[in-house]
Formats: sequence, structure tokens, C-alpha cells
Amino acid sequence: MSDSFQVHPIGWIHQEGDDVRIDIDPAFQEGLLGLEGFSHIIVCYWFHEHDNSEDRKKFRVHPMKDPSNPLTGVFATHAPVRPNLIGISTCQVISVPGSTIRIDTIDARNGTPVIDIKCYVPDQLNPSQI
Repeated sequence: MSDSFQVHPIGWIHQEGDDVRIDIDPAFQEGLLGLEGFSHIIVCYWFHEHDNSEDRKKFRVHPMKDPSNPLTGVFATHAPVRPNLIGISTCQVISVPGSTIRIDTIDARNGTPVIDIKCYVPDQLNPSQI
């Protein structure tokens, strides 16, 4: 088993006013086939603005960047500073024209690299049925 992994972007988040979209690299466009049939997607992205050794060593933060909030472990927050800089958001799909996914909103900044997309399927099975 490897101690490290390589992750490469499949697209980028773009936000211009109310227009929020994920522009997929054309090399991955075939992977979008059928995505328009889902109401929501799960977007995995990379907190690229915190990709430095200092931020990767921060294990406690004040939630919401508010010093009045008690220090909390990063695994109990949505903080972008963490050992592995993976962010996840569930987004409503508006449309999928070409190599673009138009979404309602996302908790990521303009230009954020997308590392994976999963279709959202609500839990329909009782765990005892699995």
C-alpha cells in the first residue's frame, strides 16, 4: 500500500454572480453521460489556497473563523485547513450542457479545482437489507 497518492483535477468551479458552474476538462466529458438525470451531485474539490505545509499541520481551529468559538478539531469542522485538503459539497444540478455542470450553489471559491463528482442517491435501503 502506498503512503501517498496523486490527485488531478477533472474540472474547475466558476462563480460569476448567480451563475455557478463546474467546467469539466473535455478529456472527462464522457463521464457526464446520464448525470442530467440526477437532481443533485456530490462534488469533491481541493482546498488549493491552503495547500502548504503550515495549513496542513493545523489540527484545531475556531469554527467559522470566529475566535469566540472554542478551539475544535478540524475533523469536527468544515475548515479548509486539514491534513488532506479535500472539500465536499452536495449541489443541486440545474443543467448539464456539454462539458459544463450548472449548479445552484457550492461552498467553494471561484477557480477551485474539482477532483471528483458523484451522483447523489438518497438512502433508500434499510441497513439490515444490505
